[in-house]
Amino acid sequence: MLKTIFPVACLLLYSVQAEAHPRHYRHQHVRSAVSFVADNQSNERTVGGRPSGCPHAFCGCEASLYRFGRIIPQLNLAANWRRFPRAAPAPGMAAVRSGHVMILQAQVAGDIWNVHDGNSGGHVTREHSRSIAGYTIVDPGSAS
Repeated sequence: MLKTIFPVACLLLYSVQAEAHPRHYRHQHVRSAVSFVADNQSNERTVGGRPSGCPHAFCGCEASLYRFGRIIPQLNLAANWRRFPRAAPAPGMAAVRSGHVMILQAQVAGDIWNVHDGNSGGHVTREHSRSIAGYTIVDPGSAS
């Protein structure tokens, strides 16, 4: 009986541990993928929280404040940034994906860019290096 219970208990314990932190693995994998950026945390700078007048989900609002100097209510929704014309990555362009937008500042290497990133986690605005892989790049300086 013990010979049957012990292996089953080990399998259950192993499966619980394997599923206990699925996001942790993904974050570790992403961090290792950009390990060529010297000490990613050292170039990260928190520049503020949620600006006055911006909604709770404020990445679009913060991006419009940063890019245009004012809140443009239609741009509070990240998806509305896709209305701008597509562009190649360059400083001042916006990187948009489902539910998030950030403004490109300077290329670090490949698809890694320093970005102005409103609501980048913990309800703060950061300037830090991020991959733009999977983002649509648009030119908010052009008429749509």
